[in-house]
Amino acid sequence: MDKDFLALLACPRCRSSLSEVSGETRDGLYCAQCAVVYPIEDGIPVLLVEEGVSRNVWEEKESPGASGP
Repeated sequence: MDKDFLALLACPRCRSSLSEVSGETRDGLYCAQCAVVYPIEDGIPVLLVEEGVSRNVWEEKESPGASGP
């Protein structure tokens, strides 16, 4: 993701800055303040509070052998 674009984005919960996280199967934007990851779908950040998942859940889904969609 373009760094200038990323600098414009903020967490929808707390308005803190976001950092990009990459996984084997998907990418997301991480808020360190809330410990939540928001997905990036087809190159578009989904910055809806209800779409955010905890960092632990995000990492569990990214680990090898994880089940689920």
